[in-house]
This record gives sequence, C-alpha cells and structure tokens, in this order.
Amino acid sequence: MSNPLLQLLVLAAIAVFLILRLRGVLGTRDGFESPRLPEEPVQRRRFDVIDGTAEAGDSDIADHAEPGSPAAKALAEMKRVEPDFAVGPFLSGAKSAYEMILMAFERGDLSEVRGFLAPPVAEAFESVIEDRKARNLTTEAQFLGTRETALAGAEFTPATGMAELSVRFVGEMIIATRDADGNVVEGDPKAARKQRDTWTFARRMGQDDPNWQLVATA
Repeated sequence: MSNPLLQLLVLAAIAVFLILRLRGVLGTRDGFESPRLPEEPVQRRRFDVIDGTAEAGDSDIADHAEPGSPAAKALAEMKRVEPDFAVGPFLSGAKSAYEMILMAFERGDLSEVRGFLAPPVAEAFESVIEDRKARNLTTEAQFLGTRETALAGAEFTPATGMAELSVRFVGEMIIATRDADGNVVEGDPKAARKQRDTWTFARRMGQDDPNWQLVATA
C-alpha cells in the first residue's frame, strides 16, 4: 500500500472518530424545536402624583388611605414637599413612640420623651402625674405589645408646610394603681387589658429636623 493512500485512510479514520465523539457529547436534534422568542423589555413601574392624588401604583399611600380621599391627597402633598417621606416607616416610628411615651407616662417620668411631646400635651401629662403623686398613688405597668397601628387621618397646610397625622393604636398592657397602703384601687396586676388610643403627630415638612411631635391624644 502506497504511503499517500495510507495517510488518507488514517485521516479518514480520525475524522470519523471525532464526529462520533462530538455526537456523544452534544447529542442530536431530532424533530421540531420551537424558536426562542426575543426577551421582552422590563417595564418599570411609575409612581406619579397628579393633582394631589397618588396613582394606584403608589402603594405607600394606597395601602394606608383610600385613593382620592382627603387623607390620600394630604399624603400626596406631603410627598410633593418632602419626596423621602413615606407612610410605612412613619407608622413604624409612631408605634415605637407610642410604647415609649405611654410607659414613661405610667412610670411618672417624662424626661426621656419630653422632646417628642408638644408643650400642651406635656403639661397635660404632667398634671395627671402630679395628681397621682399628691394622692400617694403609684402605677405598675407592663407593656405586652401593640396589636394594631393604623393611619386614622392626615391633614396638610400648604401655606405653612405643617402636616398632621393621626394614628390609631390598640395596645395590650397590664396596669394596676395602688394607694399608699399598697391596695389596688384601679386595674388588675394579673390581667391584661386593651388600651385604645388615637394620637396625632405633627411636623413641618421639608425641615431638617425629622422628629414628629405628639400634639393631641384621644
């Protein structure tokens, strides 16, 4: 057998070997194969505020106020003045403030929370605390948790930038008031009770100070 013919047979054998290896690794395509569809562009959600009313997509407002209601319009105006304002985080902060202020009042010491109280509210709280002291009454309180925190109302005054948000709280506490002899005159030291309050917080929007103040209780 001549050398050229031998070389041709060797090359043919190598080619067949490579084809078989590739089929084993990649497999074969038999039958119909559906074409790939081009990927659709991602649609970005837009949260626009039109005429003071938040669009339905703005869940931060729609989750807490009826769309088109006075409260929703007031919240939209607050966001217009201060875009970083959000109802959800505000309610979380209000929930923490509720427990902190309520327990400070029951303990009879407002020193740690006075900065969160408007002067009229602080004076009213102090009046009750002083009355308890004058009658030699002491209060034992244990806060068990806040069962509900919900926006109850919102108002905004564009001329002054002042915003007021009312929040409805349902808390659970154990409270007992004792006289000078240690007798329970109000409450029950062994039974929990629900505490329902509606508090109103106020702040001038667009200011550097982010703190809200409690301006009214009910």
